[in-house]
Amino acid sequence: MTDIDKTLQHLAEAAWHVRDNAHIVGKTKVGCAVLAQSGEIFVGCNVEHIYRCHDVHAEINAITSMISGGQKDLNAVVIVAERDLFTPCGGCLDWIFQFGGGNCLVASQSKRDGPLQRYTAQQLMPFYPR
Repeated sequence: MTDIDKTLQHLAEAAWHVRDNAHIVGKTKVGCAVLAQSGEIFVGCNVEHIYRCHDVHAEINAITSMISGGQKDLNAVVIVAERDLFTPCGGCLDWIFQFGGGNCLVASQSKRDGPLQRYTAQQLMPFYPR
């Protein structure tokens, strides 16, 4: 197992842990862990609002926690949910691009200890404006 594999697995474990705190109106609890350039890990879960237009996605929750923690540069994002084949939505990718750029590593996991699907932000949105 490479160092990046170990790091991603560690992020996934943190994301699954925080996922338990999700407040949902719908069906899907989501957890996210981000790795700042400093090496610090920040987590977030989805917090849904009864009217749904004010939902906070797990990725945004984790990234804003990173910013609140004094960090501005994002290296990796791991999102976990009990869903098949998912990636961050376009709005969350905007945040990932803003703080991590096109080379930011983005991974998702649909079950604990399952395989991690890996991408760069640029692979997920190849025509994102620069």
